[in-house]
Amino acid sequence: MSYTVVIPARYASTRLPGKPLADIAGKPMIEHVYDRACESHASRVIVATDDPRIEAACRPFGAEVVMTSADHASGTDRLEEVARLMNFGPDERVVNVQGDEPLMPPELIDQVAANLEAHPDAAIATLCERISVVGQVFNPNVVKVVFDHRGMAHYFSRAPIPWARDAWQGESAQKQIPEGVGYYRHIGIYGYRVSLLQSFVTWPPAPTEITESLEQLRALYNGARIHVEEACQVPPSGVDTQQDLERLRQYMAAKQKEDLNP
Repeated sequence: MSYTVVIPARYASTRLPGKPLADIAGKPMIEHVYDRACESHASRVIVATDDPRIEAACRPFGAEVVMTSADHASGTDRLEEVARLMNFGPDERVVNVQGDEPLMPPELIDQVAANLEAHPDAAIATLCERISVVGQVFNPNVVKVVFDHRGMAHYFSRAPIPWARDAWQGESAQKQIPEGVGYYRHIGIYGYRVSLLQSFVTWPPAPTEITESLEQLRALYNGARIHVEEACQVPPSGVDTQQDLERLRQYMAAKQKEDLNP
């Protein structure tokens, strides 16, 4: 199974500037992400950045780095530039691993790549997990996905989908997840065919994408198929805030201590 992992890494994060370089257990965050990607079966791992400080931080651990434009609106645009600069063919597969996911299980990276290979009619592959807490269904920060029996996505939304019309009426509304109804949270790891990336950057933002603020809806709006599968394991949360970073540092410190004193 041949595919490439690309790790988009921006310095100018709004909530946590410079987070790819944040120290975690003696290593910059981007090195932890790179290490997880190298534990997958990817044939190549590339860090894509627009900042020379991140490029310099990657040199000591030998990562391949591609410098990209600072003007990209999204990580998908950055991936397309990498594919173009590296002359990837339209049928090659690229897995996007976010630069703030230092605990991303390599098994999930392999899973999306394998699913893309197994479903030639899908242009994108991604993952989800079953929701068991009703509050998450109604939380707009939790993106839900509905898909068919083959795993092809119908829609992604911040709203509760599917809407349990009969169960969520009157006093029982929104108190529990109805039996026999599956609700799934989207996990934001993607595998792409390069041909999709080439098309994606030419499409204007879709009305649904603008409304929901969900970039993957642009692909659905333009007829691209997205394969969704329940993740073989649930990934830990990424790092979005200083609080997330401190929790991760505490976790890694405890893990190091446990490894030294089994």
